[in-house]
Amino acid sequence: MKIILLTTLCLLFALSGFAQNVEDEKTPVPEIVAVEQMYLAKDNGEGKAGDEAESFLTTDIPIYCVVELNSPKPATVKMNFVAVNVQGVKAETKVISVSYKTNGKQNRVSFTGKPEGFWTAGSYRIDVFIDDKLAVGKTFEIKNSPSEMQKTVTKVESFVAPKPKPKPKIVKSARKN
Repeated sequence: MKIILLTTLCLLFALSGFAQNVEDEKTPVPEIVAVEQMYLAKDNGEGKAGDEAESFLTTDIPIYCVVELNSPKPATVKMNFVAVNVQGVKAETKVISVSYKTNGKQNRVSFTGKPEGFWTAGSYRIDVFIDDKLAVGKTFEIKNSPSEMQKTVTKVESFVAPKPKPKPKIVKSARKN
């Protein structure tokens, strides 16, 4: 009888200890949401982000910014698309600014940016903020597309210098005496 009682008590203590460990594993550990990976991509032809890209053409519309977070914990993710060195645009001008609040079940946010018409060639930067704190920035280039370069070449090739104006003829008037 003592053996049965001791065995039962040992089992009870073992099971209660096991239950305690399981509860400890479920206790959430405070975590700061951060960017695990951020990359830029061109359209895959189906309206979604394709493979990672380092540079773009003026005709690459839209440009995707994919942000993968280290946690699905709710956070506000903001993307600023900034003109760094673009002809006709003041340096550090925000071209696009978008913000998104995750719902606690997602750890990936995909932003898109597209201009009216085509991009202007130049140097740009993407800044990503998590809960209003700068998390990561990435600089990249948008280059003239081959068709845009061809237009430039065509314009130069079709340039015609103005014809020189003919020199005025000197006409001697007859003298009357």
